[in-house]
Amino acid sequence: MLSRLKQVYRYIFLKFNKKNEEEIKKVLSAEEYKVFSKMREYDKVHSFLVYKKCSENKILENNKNYLKLALLHDCGKGNTGLLKRIKKVLIGDKKLEKHSENAFEILKDINIDVAKLCRDHHKVDVENEMKIFQKIDDE
Repeated sequence: MLSRLKQVYRYIFLKFNKKNEEEIKKVLSAEEYKVFSKMREYDKVHSFLVYKKCSENKILENNKNYLKLALLHDCGKGNTGLLKRIKKVLIGDKKLEKHSENAFEILKDINIDVAKLCRDHHKVDVENEMKIFQKIDDE
């Protein structure tokens, strides 16, 4: 519950710090960065926080695809607003629940490995690295 309240707070009050773009551009290709730049403000904030935590994790810090995953994993959410996100948490939302598949479609011709990671980032039966990523993403 506390993590959900943090998410609402971040959605309403936090803005993506443009100073972070240089660091992001060192991780993402130009095409991947275009995808990132189209994400909603909240998704950029959230993704950069996940990226920072992944870059500090001993297992994920040197895995470039997981660092890219951290930045791009929610690119399939599109222009989803706060009310739709709350609806998804409370009663579900078919469109938002497909964001992993949408991310795969967006990224498959840009980076198939990262696209597959995005597609699988909510699956249960996954490798250890993905379990670590999921824990970070859920914080």
